[in-house]
Amino acid sequence: MRKRTEPVALEHERCAAAGSSSSGSAAAALDADCRLKQNLRLTGTGPAEPRCAADAGMKRALGRRKGLWLRLRKILLCVLGLYIAIPFLIKLCPGIQAKLIFLNFVRVPYFIDLKKPQDQGLNHTCNYYLQPEEDVTVGVWHTVPAVWWKNAQGKDQMWYEDALASSHPIILYLHGNAGTRGGDHRVELYKVLSSLGYHVVTFDYRGWGDSVGTPSERGMTYDALHVFDWIKARSGDNAVYIWGHSLGTGVATNLVRRLCERETPPDALILESPFTNIREEAKSHPFSVIYRYFPGFDWFFLDPITSSGIKFANDENVKHISCPLLILHAEDDPVVPFQLGRKLYSIAAPARSFRDFKVQFVPFHSDLGYRHKYIYKSPELPRILREFLGKSEPEHQH
Repeated sequence: MRKRTEPVALEHERCAAAGSSSSGSAAAALDADCRLKQNLRLTGTGPAEPRCAADAGMKRALGRRKGLWLRLRKILLCVLGLYIAIPFLIKLCPGIQAKLIFLNFVRVPYFIDLKKPQDQGLNHTCNYYLQPEEDVTVGVWHTVPAVWWKNAQGKDQMWYEDALASSHPIILYLHGNAGTRGGDHRVELYKVLSSLGYHVVTFDYRGWGDSVGTPSERGMTYDALHVFDWIKARSGDNAVYIWGHSLGTGVATNLVRRLCERETPPDALILESPFTNIREEAKSHPFSVIYRYFPGFDWFFLDPITSSGIKFANDENVKHISCPLLILHAEDDPVVPFQLGRKLYSIAAPARSFRDFKVQFVPFHSDLGYRHKYIYKSPELPRILREFLGKSEPEHQH
């Protein structure tokens, strides 16, 4: 019995040892497998996270770009809609175009007291108010020749009016659109002309500056006629010249044509930066560049000007003017193109009305930089005026 049981016990011990060794191997294998899987997971996690972050960042960037494009498209559509709407608005409301031509609502420089020209360095200037028509008042500045500046201190309006009868010639200056008679470049011109021995009388048309009334071509011309007659009533035999600048050239030729028709012409007409007529000027103006090739440009933009009664037809007026004519124009003028001044001269020079009077065109080279309103800076201006206004024989030159 003992012999049979001993081998059985040994067999059981071997089986147990084998079982324990096999279960240990399985556990070890399982543990190794778990470690391998964990390592694989750890190795795979590293690059996956940055890729996901990069994808999310790209989506956000694309979203921002798309939002920016949508906003930009909305802005472009609004601008396009406005661009198309403006011509129809101007056609339906011609008064808008009239305001853009006159620009009388643009008062520069701001915060100046037009009753006090001395604040602008004109301490030999008097401020008047004249009444061309009922309910219309125009503010006037009268600057005496610079040689009288000491005598002019503290003098009243009557003294200035009496001074017009002195032996010094008088220039009636008609300014352009926008601003007032106190505009910087205008004041500088008054100073130059005063230093050359001229009385300078200038005013704001109705609706400009502190002048009362509603602007119109007819009204502006009538204001100029009233001031001219006021001067002539006080100037005796003194020469009276009319100087128009930019839009003021349209007023000047309207005035002088009327004066010639009633046989009381001025002693000379000076046009600085003139145009041929308001339609050609509007078509050439820098503001019209973006619409110049717009279908129906004339119908949308130019016809409303005509229907508002605004012509300023310098090219037609010069055919009816009989007095010496001087045209000054800078080649680099960005507002009234130089070629319009040259064209006006080519119309005036052969006109029969100027047969007995000199017509002169003086260009200023673009290198000088005088542009639209700085011809007063030219050191040649005193000589040009002296030679032109001092001669009496008929002459056409440029």
